[in-house]
Amino acid sequence: MRVVTPESLQATFSALPGAPRAVASGNFATPRVVVAALDASRAEYRLFVLNAQTGLPDRPGVVLETPFVGPGMRRSPQLRYLPSRLSLVPVLFATTTPVDIVLLHTSTPRDGTVSMGTEVNILPAAVEAVRGRGGLVVAQMNAQMPYTYGDGQLSVDEIDLAVEVDEPLPSPASNALDDVSLEIGGRVAAFVPDGATLQMGIGGVPDAVLASLTHRQGLRVWSEMFSDGILALDAAGALDHDKELVASFLFGSQQLYRWLDGNHRVKVLRTEKVNDPALIARNRSMISVNTALQVDLFGQANASRINARIYSGFGGQTDFIVGALHSQGGRAIMALRSWHPRANVSTIVPLVDEPVTSFQQSAVVTEQGAAELWGYSQNEQAQHLITQAAHPSVRDELWEEAEALGLA
Repeated sequence: MRVVTPESLQATFSALPGAPRAVASGNFATPRVVVAALDASRAEYRLFVLNAQTGLPDRPGVVLETPFVGPGMRRSPQLRYLPSRLSLVPVLFATTTPVDIVLLHTSTPRDGTVSMGTEVNILPAAVEAVRGRGGLVVAQMNAQMPYTYGDGQLSVDEIDLAVEVDEPLPSPASNALDDVSLEIGGRVAAFVPDGATLQMGIGGVPDAVLASLTHRQGLRVWSEMFSDGILALDAAGALDHDKELVASFLFGSQQLYRWLDGNHRVKVLRTEKVNDPALIARNRSMISVNTALQVDLFGQANASRINARIYSGFGGQTDFIVGALHSQGGRAIMALRSWHPRANVSTIVPLVDEPVTSFQQSAVVTEQGAAELWGYSQNEQAQHLITQAAHPSVRDELWEEAEALGLA
């Protein structure tokens, strides 16, 4: 590993042929200093980032690639969306999406290794792919990146070039939990027994679920990600202290980052492990909680598109639904508001008119109630959705549509 300045890094990048593809740490761990060096040195290149936040280069000549769209790419005309389950993204690097550069955001070295810290995810596979092609591995080594254990630990010998920084990691905006989120969280928590294994998605509803579980005991975590809600469970003694907390990426407050640093109870593993449905299914009482934009009377969920425009992507939802359903005592829960406040429409609809993200959940939970789906006929599923999950103002309309669809 050779430590260089951003200016020296620009010279290295400018010497690369063609329009190289760079895979960079995503979510709230994007290495902005080295990304800026790449952008300043290249008229054209491809940038592959998961759940990109705002502030990425977005101009002609930069192709923004991802299988999971974040706010930093969502409305960009440069977006190239690659539909894929998160567990299969590493396969892209070995086939249709070869990698020329990997841009990592890491800790500073400890005992000859750095850690990818809060963002492991698809990055080990990207490093392996770029090594196979003779490409570059570049690290933005940050004294404030937590050192986490697992698949994100990397020998300094595996890094070609590094830039040193000392700056806080960004945190997502803090949103107070409203009454509707808390109501949904309490209803979902009723599905979670003592000793269950948790997977939570991103957002207010998953946070509200965790806030409702502080009185449980022996809870385990096998989740694509977790955030500050885990701190409350830990403080309350609700977690199984004999079992490691497994995730693939993490983000949250500065308090969470301090808690993660050097914490051997947390294992941050590559996405091929965390999102493998077969490995998910091995967890006892796997409770998977995800959300959607819409759920229809056939139990199909759209969590990806609005008016045919990609909003996010599959993410790990499909992986965890399948894994949870195959876990002994597992449940796959879809949790959402019955009414979309900004669009002012029902989220329970007769038939989704966007591509389906997932289907066959155990139950759909809103602030109105919990509609059991698994094990019931399609007519019974529709009945449960209308009477127990839909907003009362649209139930009569949904009954009419159910009859037209042969569900009533």
